[in-house]
Parts: sequence; structure tokens; C-alpha cells
Amino acid sequence: MATPLHFVSSKVYPRLTGGRFNSLRVAFVVITQLLYFGLPWLNWDGQQATRFDFDSMRLYLFGLTLLPQDFIYLAAALIVAALGLFLWTMLAGRLWCGFSCPQTVYTEIMIWIERWVEGPPNQRRKRDAAPWGAEKVLRKGSTQLLMAAFSLWTGLTLVGYFTPMRELAANLGAGHIGVWEALFALSYGGFTWLLAGVLREQVCKHMCPYARFQGAMFDRDTLLVAYDDKRGEPRGARRKQHAIIPIAANVGRDDKPQGACVDCGLCVQVCPTGIDIREGLQYECIGCAACIDVCDEVMDKTGQARGLIRFSTQHAMEQQQPLPSLRQRPRALVYSGLLLAIVALSATGLALRVPFKVDILRDRAVMQRESNDGYIENVYNVRIMNTERDSRRYQLQVESAGLVRVEAPPLQVAGDSVTSFNVALVADPALLPSGSHTVSVRIVNLDDPSQVLHEEARLLMP
Repeated sequence: MATPLHFVSSKVYPRLTGGRFNSLRVAFVVITQLLYFGLPWLNWDGQQATRFDFDSMRLYLFGLTLLPQDFIYLAAALIVAALGLFLWTMLAGRLWCGFSCPQTVYTEIMIWIERWVEGPPNQRRKRDAAPWGAEKVLRKGSTQLLMAAFSLWTGLTLVGYFTPMRELAANLGAGHIGVWEALFALSYGGFTWLLAGVLREQVCKHMCPYARFQGAMFDRDTLLVAYDDKRGEPRGARRKQHAIIPIAANVGRDDKPQGACVDCGLCVQVCPTGIDIREGLQYECIGCAACIDVCDEVMDKTGQARGLIRFSTQHAMEQQQPLPSLRQRPRALVYSGLLLAIVALSATGLALRVPFKVDILRDRAVMQRESNDGYIENVYNVRIMNTERDSRRYQLQVESAGLVRVEAPPLQVAGDSVTSFNVALVADPALLPSGSHTVSVRIVNLDDPSQVLHEEARLLMP
């Protein structure tokens, strides 16, 4: 008999809980989905605020247009993301997983749909174990239909980040959606349904590499969901107390000291991955804090202090000390410093970046030539890319104006387009010796003279 690659667990039916962390988790679900579904509909300066245009290879981001030449900013963004991952994981463990990860968010939404159609966990568990009947088919079918509709919506929204969203919606309403658009929407929607609607916690346990990364990035001062075994053990049932009673005063049936944990098992029932946090740190824990909320409720009902399960660190739990400050963690300071430096440099580069690009190339079909008045002309192909929405006028100026002059009127370039011009640089042979000379050229945006680019051109003299 073949040995399975991993332990195949049964389906988890997480119990609904309230509490401050559950409210925070719901708020993150709402905020992230409002951003994801709302951004493609937001216009900025006459165009979609966030869109990547494959045809022109341009990224539109709140009025900022990034071109392939701006790849350095993408590289900086990836480095910031990597450093941010290291820093966040070292400081806050898997809080990202529990509150903002798309897998967690979409799974939460699928569970909401399931709970709304099929009822609370106990009813769903009984219905799943029961034989198929008309009611089961109706409820299961309705659940899957709603999940599929939501998943398809996520797929169409993703396509809206690459195709103008309003145009996509109009084409969809008219039944004229393109083949590639339909393929991407169905693919992403299908993966959303499969991962969040079917596999759920199995993705976090067996597929997501982030749980494995934490072993290398965690340290003894990383924030995590922890059970205070010194306070909670030995666990056992108790009667409700009307005041906070020291552990030594709590006695069980055999008159032995009893811990604060009443062994109700609710922390396991509310866990979306089905683990028992009382068994210690486990890679399956996603840091959602559902067990903290339900344990606090139990502590309130039994008249004990909250915090039997809480956010803490291994070092703080063992030493019964407060959480360490950032100043006590040199590695966190190094990550933070690198992160701030890269962000500052990138922001400065974007702030100083001018919204047009210029390429100046010699016209190889035309060598230097002598004009009627005895001057030497070099002809160039000047390619100007205007990344702004409005038309702009540009003027070429030679910095060594006493030796070389430009023969070209102001160059008009339509908004969001590229235009090529033939421009001549004229030099007096009496002032420049024969050979190759480097000429510095300034390109000025006449509609905003603060926008200036500097390029170089090779000038040949006979």
C-alpha cells in the first residue's frame, strides 16, 4: 500500500466567533475587496487610474506613466517587497496570512457564502454526512453557484487591470468579450474557486511556501499567537468564578491546583486550519487570532483575566516580560534602514523624472553636408515619446550655442504618443576642427520649462 505524501485531514468547519480581532479581520476583508474591485473603475486625469497596457507596454498608475525604460523602478519595487516580507515576518509573524492574504480573504468570503446558504457548522457537517437528497442538492448547488459567480467576478476584475474596465463591461454586456480576456477571466476565476472554495486550509498547510519561510525568518522575538501554558496548565473544567482567582486557589476534583484553561476546545473549533494552539508553535497557524477572541470570551465567562491565548513572543512568554522594542532588534533596524533608503531613492527618482523620453540618432543615410552658406550640417532622427495625456511642444537647444546651432522649429507631440523628427545641427567649419565632436543637447518642454532632458549627439566635421 502506497504511503501518502502528507496527512489527509478531514474538512474543517470553523465555528463563527466574535471579538475585536474578528472585527478587524472582517474590516480587512471589506477594505481589500473594495480596493481590488473598485480601483479598475476609478478614473484619474481622464483615464483609468490603474492599468497595464500590453499593446503599448505602459503602466498607468494614478497619473504616472511608466515605460519599459523605467524598469529600474520595478526592480526597486521587487526589492522593497522582499525586504518588507523579511521585516514583516520577523516582526509580526504570519499576521499577513491571517488578515490580508488573498487566500485567507477569499476563503473567508466562501465560508460566508456557505454559512449563509447551508447554515452553521454543525448543520453543514450533518448535511455533508447525510445521503444525497433534493434539499442537499439544492443547497449544495446554490452554494457552488454563488461561489462560482463570485470567482468569475474576481477573474473579470483582474482582466480589468489590463483592459479598460468600462470597455470590458460594455463588451461583456453586448456579448463581445475577447477570447484572451475570457480565457484569463475563467482561469483566474477557476483558481479562486478551487483554492478558496474547495482546498481552503489545505493550501496554507501544504501548498503555500510562506509557512516554510517562517522557519528561517522567525526568531524568539517574533510576534505570534501563543498559549500561556504556565498559566493554563493543568487544564480542566471549572465552575464560573465571579472574580479573578489566582491559579493556586483553583482546585479540581482531586484538590490539585488547576490552570486557567477550562479545556472547552473552542480554540480548536474556531481555527480555520483545525489546529490546537495549546500544542505550541505550528507552521499551520496563520495568525488569524480567532482562538484569541473565543478564549477571551471564555475567560470573561469564568471570571478570569484575558490573555491566556494572546499575541506574544517566545521570549516574552518564557520570561513573562513585555514585548521587546525595535531598538533591541538589530536585524530589524538593518532591514528598516535598507527599506527606507530604497523607498526614498525611488521616490526621489520618480519625483525628478520628466514625463517624456528622447532618443537622438544620426541619420546614417545622410553624411555631413555643406550648406549654401558654407556651414556643415549633420542630420539626426529625433524620437520624442510624450507620456502625458495632453499635447506638448518641445524645443532642442545646443549648449555650445556659439559653435553649433539647431535648425528646427518647436516639435509638437500629441499626448500619449511617439513622434520622430528630422533635425539638423549646423556648425561653422572655421570654429570646429575636422573630426568627431560630442555636442550636448537640451530638450525643453515649452509648456513646462522646468522639464528638461540632456542628451548627447556626435557631430562630424570634414
